[in-house]
Amino acid sequence: MTENVREIILDILLSVFRDGAYSNNAVHAALEKYQYFSKRDRAFITKVSEGTVERQIEIDYIIDQFSTVPVEKMKPVIQNILRSAVYQIRYLGGVPDSAAVSEAVRLAQSRGFYNLKGFVNGVLRNIARNADNIRYPDPETEPVRYLSITRSMPEWLTEHMIAEYGPLVTERMLDSFLEERPTTVRFKTERVTKNEILDSLRRQGVTVHHAPYLPYAYNLSGYNYLAALEAFKNGWIYPQDVSSMLVTEAADPKPGDTVIDLCAAPGGKSLHAADRMAGYGMVESRDVSEEKVELIRENVRRANVINVHPTVQDALVFDPASADSADIVIADLPCSGLGVIGRKADIKYRVTPDRIAELVVLQRQILANAVKYVKPGGVFIFSTCTLTREENLENVEWIRENTDLVSDSLDPFIPRELRRLTTAEGYLQMLPGVHESDGFFISRFRRKES
Repeated sequence: MTENVREIILDILLSVFRDGAYSNNAVHAALEKYQYFSKRDRAFITKVSEGTVERQIEIDYIIDQFSTVPVEKMKPVIQNILRSAVYQIRYLGGVPDSAAVSEAVRLAQSRGFYNLKGFVNGVLRNIARNADNIRYPDPETEPVRYLSITRSMPEWLTEHMIAEYGPLVTERMLDSFLEERPTTVRFKTERVTKNEILDSLRRQGVTVHHAPYLPYAYNLSGYNYLAALEAFKNGWIYPQDVSSMLVTEAADPKPGDTVIDLCAAPGGKSLHAADRMAGYGMVESRDVSEEKVELIRENVRRANVINVHPTVQDALVFDPASADSADIVIADLPCSGLGVIGRKADIKYRVTPDRIAELVVLQRQILANAVKYVKPGGVFIFSTCTLTREENLENVEWIRENTDLVSDSLDPFIPRELRRLTTAEGYLQMLPGVHESDGFFISRFRRKES
């Protein structure tokens, strides 16, 4: 293993826990910088960095059992040296405990904490010796705290999920968040065949399996760098969760349609709609800033799609020129993101009840504008990647009560195994651990004919 791999992991963790960076961005930036690292080293950086963030609540709980200084009182460098080492001791069977301990001690010294070498060594050796004897809260007498610690989910959020979905479904969701996830992609077979894409991926050593629910969705694993794959560079695949693909299925765009996609970056739903429209009609793909719209442009260029028009347009500002103009409007609303904690673990540490309440206000402002762009008889889809009733079902009820849109059954547009009583009523809540996808909410409406 390259000598400075653990230095890089420490820098990633400091950028996340000390400086407030998002973990996926911090890991991505490091891997971009060190593209010359071996596949093994890159995988180790990703695994330890993401795993440490994901398990931070449990890891801090463990450290506090064996340290005379609480984690929250430690210097950030020492905090994160200990956290990454405990993650390796606890969850990486391929790393000898002695290596995790000695590398942590070396890191403390190299970062100028020579006088704390003994402290780091003592705490970690004690944890390594007692790794099978950690004292956890009692699941019978403290069920919420037990789930919170053992699944590394903030206690208030664990309680919120239990109140909404019950203890059994909550446990399944929390377990699902901690599972490793492959990269899900949509195969774009407008210019090449499915077999040509499969051959290209397998030639580059990628393991490919069918994803659930949709025939063009596949899971990829075993690759080093997605952007280096021929299929990605040629625009034959697009990284997108199945739940997100289902939004376009629910919208059911047809050649010649006019589609407005709000809050669209990085453009996955816009591209999917354009592909369904076979180059005819137009998808106006909007987002709030030039930076976000440039992400859409990059994906449009790589996909070689001609009928997507990326546009800077704030969804909070009503656009009178778009009133009554679209066959389909898609609004993938800014949300708390709780459904994608399995991919972006630090979401769970950032969200608060107040933030959810603020988001609902924002969502209603966007919805109030978005519904006015739908032409009479047209379709409106709103979706989120979250799990809360406030951001999902209560918004459905708000649309029903405050607009001239009516709920429209999802059943003709989604796979049979996803149909429920609620889908006949126009909405679907997908739950990680229950469905084979991220947590996602999709609802379909139709505007009444004038």
